Amino acid sequence: MNLLKEAAAGWLRSGTPAVLIEVSEARGSVPRGAGTRMLVAATQALGTIGGGHLELKAIELARSMLVDQDTAARSVHYPLGPALGQCCGGAVTLRYSMLDATALSAWPAAPPKFHLQLYGAGHVGRAIARALAPLNVVVDWIDEREEEFPSTFNEGDPDWPAHIRKVCVDAVESEVRLAPPSAYYLVLTHQHDLDLRITEAILQRGDFGFLGLIGSKTKKQRFIHRFQERGIAAERIARMICPIGIEGISGKEPEIIAASVVAQLLRHGR
Repeated sequence: MNLLKEAAAGWLRSGTPAVLIEVSEARGSVPRGAGTRMLVAATQALGTIGGGHLELKAIELARSMLVDQDTAARSVHYPLGPALGQCCGGAVTLRYSMLDATALSAWPAAPPKFHLQLYGAGHVGRAIARALAPLNVVVDWIDEREEEFPSTFNEGDPDWPAHIRKVCVDAVESEVRLAPPSAYYLVLTHQHDLDLRITEAILQRGDFGFLGLIGSKTKKQRFIHRFQERGIAAERIARMICPIGIEGISGKEPEIIAASVVAQLLRHGR
């Protein structure tokens, strides 16, 4: 939702006429809940209120408002089954209004799903960062090798979103102390001894919401032995996830690992 708000601000700055559609009320089984928004311009639509016939009709009405230069706000009630033939069975009320500064200022900021410290800018780290880019999360992406951070997000889309913050420092494990309480951590650097130092710092801190360490079961056992030697409490060590990713998803390609790990993070935060 925050990314959509940023896009709305960009459209306002560029003078792109658009209609803001908001689910103002939702009853029963519906695709999206109250507060969900989307933007509709003459040739673009961003966000979604749930897809299907409902969204098709909503886009048609929004674009007719733009063509007619009809700036009056309105609300339309849609019983999804009787009116649109959708099998959800619920009903929604959509509010249509022109996108302007007042609408943007009234748009609430959605809290991020989690704050993640992502250690490592190698192939898997890059794939995870790209998978997190469309989501409402905060990511501190940390590596000591500045050249490993890709300078562009994707071809044709050069800028990384603002919520993916690249951090290049020499003593990367020192960044652990800067994370907020209950932060998530993923440790997947290019050196096992660096992984060890970072993971130990996280365990010593103890207030993590999620701690994932890339590696095999053998690596996990070696690390556990070292942590036990250093007096870290067993209950903290037991919370460390290694290997990372959802069980049952096979494949070692960075993109597959990233999909599995991001799904694991989202499931953990339910």
